[in-house]
Amino acid sequence: MQRYDVLILGSGLAGMTLALQLADTHKVALVTKRQLTDGASQWAQGGIAAVLDQTDSIAEHVEDTLIAGAGLCDPAATECILSHAREAIEWLIRLGVPFTPDAAHETGFHLTREGGHSHRRIIHAADATGAAVVATLAAKVLTHPNIKVLENHIGLDLILGKKLGQPEAGCLGAYVLDRHADKVETLLADQTVLATGGAGKVYLYTTNPDTATGDGIAMGWRAGCRVANMEFIQFHPTCLYHPHAMSFLISEAVRGEGGLLKLPDGTRFMPAHDARAELAPRDIVARTIDFEMKKHGLDCVHLDISHQPADFIREHFPNIHQRCLELGIDITRQPIPVVPAAHYTCGGLVTDLQGRTDVANLYAIGETACTGLHGANRLASNSLLEALVLGRAAASTIAAAPKAQRLAVPAWDESRVSDADEAVVIAHNWDELRRFMWDYVGIVRTDKRLERAAHRIALLRSEIDEYYSHFRVSNDLIELRNLVDTADLIVRSALLRKESRGLHYSRDYPDTAAVATPTILPARQGS
Repeated sequence: MQRYDVLILGSGLAGMTLALQLADTHKVALVTKRQLTDGASQWAQGGIAAVLDQTDSIAEHVEDTLIAGAGLCDPAATECILSHAREAIEWLIRLGVPFTPDAAHETGFHLTREGGHSHRRIIHAADATGAAVVATLAAKVLTHPNIKVLENHIGLDLILGKKLGQPEAGCLGAYVLDRHADKVETLLADQTVLATGGAGKVYLYTTNPDTATGDGIAMGWRAGCRVANMEFIQFHPTCLYHPHAMSFLISEAVRGEGGLLKLPDGTRFMPAHDARAELAPRDIVARTIDFEMKKHGLDCVHLDISHQPADFIREHFPNIHQRCLELGIDITRQPIPVVPAAHYTCGGLVTDLQGRTDVANLYAIGETACTGLHGANRLASNSLLEALVLGRAAASTIAAAPKAQRLAVPAWDESRVSDADEAVVIAHNWDELRRFMWDYVGIVRTDKRLERAAHRIALLRSEIDEYYSHFRVSNDLIELRNLVDTADLIVRSALLRKESRGLHYSRDYPDTAAVATPTILPARQGS
């Protein structure tokens, strides 16, 4: 058994921010499924939204967020998080994040604009902001003596005081599988933090890395946390459509810098659907693309920025330009084939503005959490911002928290299980789940489709629970179990919402209700 002051599951921007904020005074364990920099934060292209110049205001940033969130954002949470944006950006600048400079701008940095924003307020590092931020923080994490990085480890389940007859003790740590040693370890901590990201891999097509399997959301729900707004899965409008480019995102900033969406014959279609055209919020753009693809029987649509100067394109989008070139697409002369893909989980574990969940000594931050900021549709580039701000806020609360009750905790018991005889069961169920979630719980939904999905989830869960109880755990089994739990939360939430709002569009209920209410699922019975 290993004991730490703070155990953080997940090594994206939220997890690393928290670790660095606490490491000078706390012994921290940072658990990551693969390598330290393999999370979704690394993939973020566009940037971080923040009010940084005199022409903009926090009130306008709040208003843009509330509009995109389709009436479901928590206004107080939104204002609180956005008002801490500048100080979070200044912290990154002090750490040395190489944001794109602009000597002519009052901040000294180039600011771009994305869909749903009324101002240029996105600070970025070319078109690879996530990679630049993650690399900078990772270098600090790896050299800090108080941070123990456990790579190739995956959280299995949280350790709870109530399972030991001490419910007031809350969360005591987690059982974690060492993927290389194929051994379950017991990690104990005064405070445990879920920062494992979202659940994009529950869908067949996603911009997310393979690690995005809803682990923290599922673990927290099984432990007794409420879950909110899981029906709101953001589909990014523009994922590169190419057989050799699965999951490659074409940044929102391409449209922010003048990119136009077109049919194969060159006809623009966004102005006919929304006055904001290509700069409408993501839910509207994704739904419009889906509509046009189905209407015309298309495999994709085209995003064209070739009317901009070639040097401008290469300077602002070097990584997108290079990746497309590798696939035979010169975006300075040709349009980019794109399709929508599952991108961001707007819902998650219910938390306050310090990241605290319903379970004592258990926190959730980043995409794993639901703070009320994103509502029914996340505004572009508010995600990295939330991870930063909540990582810093949770650190302040954890630093002031008293030492937790320390109980005798049993090691993981494998005495009654054996090695799996047929791994094909896991592979088949994984594939089936992702396909029916795409077909039945995608951009456009009906109750019949959702009920079909719910029926299949129930069948899969019974198979997986039987498998789980008889065989030794593996990485694939843990991820599949978490994906099924997360899929169930998405479908149950979607069935409860009898309207269309933001990212949830139902053909059975196409109108938007007069009063916006969050969908909150209570803790799992028996948890």
